[in-house]
Amino acid sequence: MAKPHEFSFRQTKSGKVFIYWRGKQVMILNDPESKKFLRKISGRDDEQAQLIMAKITGNFKRGNERVTTEKGKNR
Repeated sequence: MAKPHEFSFRQTKSGKVFIYWRGKQVMILNDPESKKFLRKISGRDDEQAQLIMAKITGNFKRGNERVTTEKGKNR
C-alpha cells in the first residue's frame, strides 16, 4: 500500500492533471482521462486517493531500476 502523501496531483485551468510521486512528476492526464480521474477522486479520503493515483500511474518505475554487474549486489 502507498504511504500517506507519496502521491499528489495538480489541476491546471486548461483541464490537465499532473500526478506527482514524492514530488516528481510521473504522469500527465488530458481530457477525457483527467475528467474521469477528477470524478473518481472527488470526495475520497487521503488513503483512497493515494490508492487511486497508484493504480493510475501503474508501474511507472519499471525498467528504470539500476542493475549492477558485480556478483552479489542487487539480488
